[in-house]
Amino acid sequence: MTTATDIAQTADRNPLPTPAPGRRFWTMLGPGFVVAVGYMDPGNWATDIAAGSSFGFALLSAVLIASLAGIFLQTLIVRLTLATGKDLARLIRDRFPRPVAMVVWLVSELAMIATDLAELLGSAIALKLLFGIPIMAGVLIAAVLTFAILALPGARGRAPELVVGALMSVVVVCFAWELVIAGPDPVAVLAGLVPSVELARDPEMLYLSLGIIGATVMPHNLFLHSGLVRSRLAAVTTEEERQRAARWLTIDLTTALALAGLVNGAILAVAAVAFQGAAGTAAPGIEDAHALLGGSIGGAAALIFAIALLAAGQSSTTTGTMAGQIVTEGFLNLRMRPMTRALITRSASLVPALAILGVSGDQGVDELLVLSQVVLALTLPFILVPMLLLLHNRKMMGGLAMAPLTLRLASLMVLVLTGLSGWLAGASAMA
Repeated sequence: MTTATDIAQTADRNPLPTPAPGRRFWTMLGPGFVVAVGYMDPGNWATDIAAGSSFGFALLSAVLIASLAGIFLQTLIVRLTLATGKDLARLIRDRFPRPVAMVVWLVSELAMIATDLAELLGSAIALKLLFGIPIMAGVLIAAVLTFAILALPGARGRAPELVVGALMSVVVVCFAWELVIAGPDPVAVLAGLVPSVELARDPEMLYLSLGIIGATVMPHNLFLHSGLVRSRLAAVTTEEERQRAARWLTIDLTTALALAGLVNGAILAVAAVAFQGAAGTAAPGIEDAHALLGGSIGGAAALIFAIALLAAGQSSTTTGTMAGQIVTEGFLNLRMRPMTRALITRSASLVPALAILGVSGDQGVDELLVLSQVVLALTLPFILVPMLLLLHNRKMMGGLAMAPLTLRLASLMVLVLTGLSGWLAGASAMA
């Protein structure tokens, strides 16, 4: 299977004829929708369900803020890649001392494993909900399903993106249907999009709000988006074409992440409807939400929920493999087959999953999910800070250099996310 980096390297050697403007727009589409999968992976479901069940629609504003922050940061990656012609991993390798680059690479690999662990567990939970398969067996089956996707006949060029896009469509359609079935109050939904002072006054609301925002920006998405944008640079040679490509890719990104934000909002809203009258109970997990959906809304809602979870888990693991290839090739200049890359990451995530599940049984799932989120929180600053330093290099950015106000906003966001990541990691570890 040809990867995003394969396409870019082939294009470097054999430039393609310049397509007509209309056709070029369509060739640019795709990266945003692949990246959007990471914004609605099983890790996000847990925070959305907890927020909806505990506070109704009140934390929809946190979902909105998280989506806007994600769009902003991913837009920065688009501009950085277009300006340099290189993906983020290669830029860090080329522009920073080797010891620094190697530390960032090791941390990035750790983030890939943590991401894969959460997505693997999400797929396993879905298999349990759909077919009654124990979590440990589901973990093994989910691992095999990912390899099956990567081994599809004719999986070349943009085929992986199409598979991921199809799975993402399943998630979007399922939760649109869930909203119709649940029938939340439109006035309450709109009111929830407006931040209230209670977010700062109530410690639990603040914690869940920060959790929603902190779980949105994931390290592998930054590398993945950069690599996918680079794969589309074959015919982008002039400054005017770069500026046009930046606009097209921003439209692609904004549309995709808006859809992901709607899915996250739908998860929260469905949980709010399903858990009405259940105040005072402990924060529910994904399995609890599924059970209550069946009891309060209906069996169809519970079935759709499980199907969407399986699609989200499998699409996320596929994009994780794509991101892993970009990281390996960028930092180490080592080309690796998709199946080999998936085997390495999946084996590393299977070890803690099977070990903890072997001791604790299905009850160990929550412990594993917390572990994965703590690791992600700790690794995010190691990728955001080098990215920010690269963006401040106006000579390197050329005509795509950003205004000082935009750079200050980016610096503030990185500072906030870094502090947030550390705080959430400490709070989760002590929970």
